[in-house]
Amino acid sequence: MPALIFRRRAAAAAPKPIQQYLAGLSTAVEHVIPEDNGHIAGGEENKKRWVELPPFAPLDANATARAISRGDGGEGACSNATAIRWVRHCCPHVPASLVQKLFRLRKVKKNLVTADTSSTDSITLQLRLRRVSAKDELVPGDILFLPVNIQESSVTEKTKKFGNKNEIDFLRDLEIYKDRAIIVLNKPPGMPVQGGVGIKNSIDILAPMFENGSSEVPRLVHRLDRDCSGVLVLGRTQFSASLMHAIFREKTADALGDGTQQVLQRKYVALVIGRPRHPKGLLSAPLAKVVLQDGRSERLTVCAGSNTASVQDALTEYRVIESFPQGYTWLELFPRTGRKHQLRVHCAEVLGTPIVGDYKYGRQAHQNWMPLPMPQTIDKEMLKKRKLPFGLTLGGGSVAEQQPQLHLHCKQMILPDISAAMQQLRSSDADHDFSDLEKLSFVAPLPLHMQLSWKILLSVGK
Repeated sequence: MPALIFRRRAAAAAPKPIQQYLAGLSTAVEHVIPEDNGHIAGGEENKKRWVELPPFAPLDANATARAISRGDGGEGACSNATAIRWVRHCCPHVPASLVQKLFRLRKVKKNLVTADTSSTDSITLQLRLRRVSAKDELVPGDILFLPVNIQESSVTEKTKKFGNKNEIDFLRDLEIYKDRAIIVLNKPPGMPVQGGVGIKNSIDILAPMFENGSSEVPRLVHRLDRDCSGVLVLGRTQFSASLMHAIFREKTADALGDGTQQVLQRKYVALVIGRPRHPKGLLSAPLAKVVLQDGRSERLTVCAGSNTASVQDALTEYRVIESFPQGYTWLELFPRTGRKHQLRVHCAEVLGTPIVGDYKYGRQAHQNWMPLPMPQTIDKEMLKKRKLPFGLTLGGGSVAEQQPQLHLHCKQMILPDISAAMQQLRSSDADHDFSDLEKLSFVAPLPLHMQLSWKILLSVGK
């Protein structure tokens, strides 16, 4: 079997853009290449073929996120990476367990170029492969090869069970925005973001349906509670997801520092029971995890002491939108940090105004719940309950119901243009300037049950 020959030309061929590789392994070139011992890799009996990954280009999501947060250049935004990290970066659809298995079985190879002067017409370069371990450090330009059967990804298998057109159309209608780096959704209430015990459908499980024929599976970069709705961002590639993760972490770090950086902003709308003492303010109340008496469930609570390792500082700005004589208040909430259940705990335990429909942190306030009367002026179409795909329901859950849904909605998110930042990083220019990155603003309309509650309160208050 002839070896793959690279001929030296007067002008070196332009490198393939990294996005071509990241579009999916199905577009990568297959090779039959000898190993370093001179034999065909995998043996003649198997005639093993290989998929070529993109040349290693060191990018550091954490350093890049810090540079974007500071709004300056990307100095220090590069770092070395191990072979396993680069494989996972280029093959996000391949389960981590399978990637580890490939390294364990020594099936991941690295290019080894040797000169061959036996040819009379020109000097040729022969590409041979040698085994690489998971922790081997790569240098820029290193190329890794995987067995071609790695293309038999589980992505297509995952999407087979979602063949219902109504389900696909429903998911696509959730999209607010999409570019090369991110997808922004208006998450409906009642849909889990992450899978778990007893959860059949969630955003991360259904994520392949937001792409059409791509081997890249969108990834979560932050979370919303199951019954919370609103703006939810997914990363379309592993690096964009890692970069967004790092930006969310930087947001928290900045808030706990001098608080001057606002590279990422979120605004929630909530309907609460009661009225805060002040029309606006900043809540600074650390949270700690508490295991309940059954030992199987837990909740978060405000913790005065800071001597416990599990205590996390949490900051929330709030502003009263409007209060009603029936004892309800609409709030705008601006989380400076991103702690689990932060807004729900701060509303219930710090402001003393639990969110309507929050039975975990506002159970006592809901024990004597009295639904408000439904005004006759309400449009009857808003009162119809309709079944949606994935077991969701449209309609009901307002303050006129015996059991209202959670009234917490991420209405707006402002974040830097990650796609433009990634384009800079992939350019040949070594100096990156993130100071003029455009800010993108995404707004998600209120869910039907919160719209209905707003109309009910306005009508009853007249």
